[in-house]
Parts: sequence; structure tokens; C-alpha cells
Amino acid sequence: MPDGRPYAYEGVSRKGPEAYRAALDTLGAGGPPTPDAVCIVPILPDGSVLLEQEFRYPLNSWCISLPAGLVDAGESLEEAVARELYEETGYRLRNDADVPVRPLPQPGFSSTGLAEENVHVVFAHVEPGGAAAPEAAELIEPFTLAPSEIRPFLDANTTPIGTRCQLILEMLAGGRHPFQ
Repeated sequence: MPDGRPYAYEGVSRKGPEAYRAALDTLGAGGPPTPDAVCIVPILPDGSVLLEQEFRYPLNSWCISLPAGLVDAGESLEEAVARELYEETGYRLRNDADVPVRPLPQPGFSSTGLAEENVHVVFAHVEPGGAAAPEAAELIEPFTLAPSEIRPFLDANTTPIGTRCQLILEMLAGGRHPFQ
């Protein structure tokens, strides 16, 4: 505490103790975080957005989300995006797009009151690429929404939805295009 008294606070991290301490030291000194994960906003050539219905064990429920996953050691942001996108959905980055991937300027934190985990949101031009190959414990059903379907979907949806996904869909429903 500011007066020098200790304060116990519970938090969680996927990192081991040494990596967790290093991340906290970097953040405390004002340094930039290294992305732990990516969240992909896949945009198809017709402007549709690719989403997932995924079973999330902590909620014991199906949830609406965007493709996402952890960045592997030594992996670039674009490599992580391409790998997670294909594994979870069978879609791939488009080769014909001038800028296939547009990341937000910095990663955002998932839950600042609970963890130091951060996620880099990336908008991506995508196309079908083959069969998805999720991990055995990942129950994922990809689906698309045309721009005209986003607002009705948000208004009628009763399936749990992540805040990040909900905010991005609200942006897209309002006509804000991420590549403009």
C-alpha cells in the first residue's frame, strides 16, 4: 500500500512464476507487454465476419466468440493469427489482400482486475482454406454473419458472448469497417 503496509491480492496467470514476475516488472516499469494471445476478427471478401460457437468449460456453456488462441514461443503475430485461424476454422489469410492482417496498435488486457494476460486483436482478410483441425478438447463450430445479419443477431442472441466479440460486432453493425 502507499503507506508501506502489505496487501494480499489474488490474481491468476498462465505463465510460470519467473515469467509472471518478469511480465509484472516490465508492466510496472511502463514497458510494452509481449502479446500472450491473439483474437482474430476474420472478414470474408463479401464483408461477412467469421465467428465461432465454442464450448467454454469455465462457463459450462456454448459461447459466441472470435477465433483466438495463445501465441507460441518464437512465433510472430501474423504466424499465430494464421495458425489459430486455420486450426479453429479451416479458413486462411488471403494472399491477394494488400494488407491481409491489421493489428490494433497494442495488445489489450483480458481482465485487469484478475490477470496480466493480454490479447492482440487483429483484423484479417480471410477465405476458406480447408478442414479445421481444433485440438481434441476444443469444441468449435464456425459460422458467418453477413453485415446485414449482425444487428439482428446481436438483438436476438441469448448465448453467452465475450465482451471483446460483442464490442467488435457492435462496431461492425454500426457500419465501421476495420480496413477503411
